[in-house]
Amino acid sequence: FCFRLFPLREHGMNWLAKPLTSQEIQAFKRSEEVMERFVRAYELMLRFYGIILVNKKTGELKRAENWADRFDNLNRFSHNNLRITRILKCLGEMGYERYQVHLVKFFLTETLVKGTLPNVKKSALDYFLFTVRSKRRRRELVHYAWQHFKPQEGFVWGPKEKLQKYR
Repeated sequence: FCFRLFPLREHGMNWLAKPLTSQEIQAFKRSEEVMERFVRAYELMLRFYGIILVNKKTGELKRAENWADRFDNLNRFSHNNLRITRILKCLGEMGYERYQVHLVKFFLTETLVKGTLPNVKKSALDYFLFTVRSKRRRRELVHYAWQHFKPQEGFVWGPKEKLQKYR
């Protein structure tokens, strides 16, 4: 299901899913209808995870009303983390880097700040964070994660000296 809605240029866990070509990605991006369907598919998956896309232009997110039940599902079933990683990679492929940033920051906030998704924390730090294409935005997110990681001495996703100096 997820591999059809969020195709990639690489093989995922499902070897039946054919990787996309660069030409196919460009054709998708040129089609307003395809891109609208893509955003609707993204919204559908977000709702499944208990998240709402507040602003389609910026990618801003918030918790849905049913977030507690949905977050319980995310905490119990780690296969969702693979799907989220796939969605994040696909967002980058399709030109929605701003959506990537908001989704990663959402998960960092829920795992590190609010503590609502403890079983997603490792995936958020090891995988979600590094799907963000923009080096500058990825650095900002690593710095954000470092600021909220406890204990801060245990943070291994960036050099402490650079994180302390980062602005």
